[in-house]
Amino acid sequence: MTRNGDVPLKRNIVILALLLAAVVGVVVMNLDKDKNAADARDPSDIQDAVSQLAEAPKKGARAPSFSLASLDGTKTYDVGGPSDKVTIVNFWAAWCGPCEAEAPDLVGLYAKYKGDIELYAVNATNYDKLREAKVFVKEQGFTMPVLTDEKGTAGDLYKVFSYPTSFIVDRDGVVLERIEGVIERKQWEQYLDKAIRS
Repeated sequence: MTRNGDVPLKRNIVILALLLAAVVGVVVMNLDKDKNAADARDPSDIQDAVSQLAEAPKKGARAPSFSLASLDGTKTYDVGGPSDKVTIVNFWAAWCGPCEAEAPDLVGLYAKYKGDIELYAVNATNYDKLREAKVFVKEQGFTMPVLTDEKGTAGDLYKVFSYPTSFIVDRDGVVLERIEGVIERKQWEQYLDKAIRS
């Protein structure tokens, strides 16, 4: 005989197991895809990748600071630490279909909240081609700062294993949201409205 409370508990355990399996699947796919890159992670070291993901900056953690050059190489941006605006750090790649789907929302959000947020579009240049990144930025009409992560430094600091991955960071430099994949613009606006008000 089972208690009524056992059913939701078992369902939650199944959901957590499925989520963990999905995370491991994403990590394995990314490791396999990037195995030929100069600094690619060893696909046989899945345990290490999962461990790193568990330590990734998440809600309530301090967002790591980094400095990266702009896509055109004319400026260096220092990202992280206290700021007078809420910050979005978005990691993307030109070959990433979901990144293309997300791009119009990012452009719209940057236009709508420009006075209240900073948005840095960080290209995974270590896994991308600079020429293709420039074409992507032009086609998508990016007006926010686009940074090049040529050595994967920022991606490693933020433990980014899939694209797009975005972080909303408050004015004190603390992560409010870690967003993996594409979310609806309405959800973005709810997150940003709340962050800006606080």
